Amino acid sequence: MSREADTWLRPVGDGCVIDVWAVPGASRSGVTGLHGDAVRVRVAAPPEHGAANRELLRLIARVLGVRAGDVTLEAGATGRRKRVHVRGLDASGAARRLVQHLSVDTPPGHN
Repeated sequence: MSREADTWLRPVGDGCVIDVWAVPGASRSGVTGLHGDAVRVRVAAPPEHGAANRELLRLIARVLGVRAGDVTLEAGATGRRKRVHVRGLDASGAARRLVQHLSVDTPPGHN
């Protein structure tokens, strides 16, 4: 299982974009590892009326240490695969902060 950030994180002019695989309705929220070429994020909110998306954005902002208003959903509002835009934080800074949350002991194919 590759942890290379360049597969799930890209720099953009004002920050970075993160590819996310969202798992709504989890028992608790958190960044739990990788899912292919995306960061797996579990959120406790149900996927109803945008609640899971709002919680996902708040969680990513907290993990990255940025303001909630600096994290927006760029694509994937109704699916599990999402693209999240983070303003004010470069890709290397975001990678360092996110990698701290990725589970190290997940066997390949079980992420």
